[in-house]
Amino acid sequence: MPTSKPSIAFIGGGNMASSLIAGLIADGYPPAALCVAEPDATRREDLRARFGVRTVADNREALAGAATLVLCVKPQLAPAVCREIGNLVCQLGPLVISIMAGVPEAAIQRWLGSPVPVVRSMPNTPAMVQTGAIGLHASPEVGDDGRNRAETILRAAGLTRWVDDEAQIDAVTAISGSGPAYFLLFMEALEQAGIDLGLDAETARLLTIQTALGAARMAVESDAPPAELRAQVTSPGGTTERALAVFTEAGLSELVGRAARAARERAVEISKTLMEQS
Repeated sequence: MPTSKPSIAFIGGGNMASSLIAGLIADGYPPAALCVAEPDATRREDLRARFGVRTVADNREALAGAATLVLCVKPQLAPAVCREIGNLVCQLGPLVISIMAGVPEAAIQRWLGSPVPVVRSMPNTPAMVQTGAIGLHASPEVGDDGRNRAETILRAAGLTRWVDDEAQIDAVTAISGSGPAYFLLFMEALEQAGIDLGLDAETARLLTIQTALGAARMAVESDAPPAELRAQVTSPGGTTERALAVFTEAGLSELVGRAARAARERAVEISKTLMEQS
């Protein structure tokens, strides 16, 4: 069936691929222009039923006619998958977008067997509800059209930001890639604090979630930096000031910095390991 949009092939039909597909279709992308290669028959049927996209079991079959290839497989499967489709990718010349955590562009190109245009991205789990924060880096082979296509696809799952140096993707991983877990950990602790102060569990949970949502909405809808917004809700001599003093005394800012550096270092280690794979 002809479509007015370039065909996109997804290799791997997991949660992140599903999120991108849902976002693209919500933005008006025709399901007929999307094809997903997925080895699990149950998942293939689910994708067909939910989105009306074409699904196949064979990775090479999904590539037929595709202008863009989105690699959504687990990093440890990347070498085998890329080698399997490498010759066809080199023949057809699609833009390759990777959402595989920790996999460097050079490794993808080596496994594919050619310096094809690659956009490496680092999405985070809120992309599954179209509120992701996604870092992007383009290899030198990617032109303006490729950048625009990559941004259109990934913007369907949330906010996108380009970085100039691929190494900065490791910093993106430490901030937004792992970041949802940091906030959820704080929410978990705040919820428990509410219970310890006498609230029932459901009330503590709902107050914590809504407070987190409200703080995020304030930050999104204001031009003021978080420090200014925090000051606006901190009355001198009040309860908030007393609580924030405890965080400051405990070295919260330094602790967050240490945690982010640890996450970045681990991202670098993972990338090096994948680069060393033959």
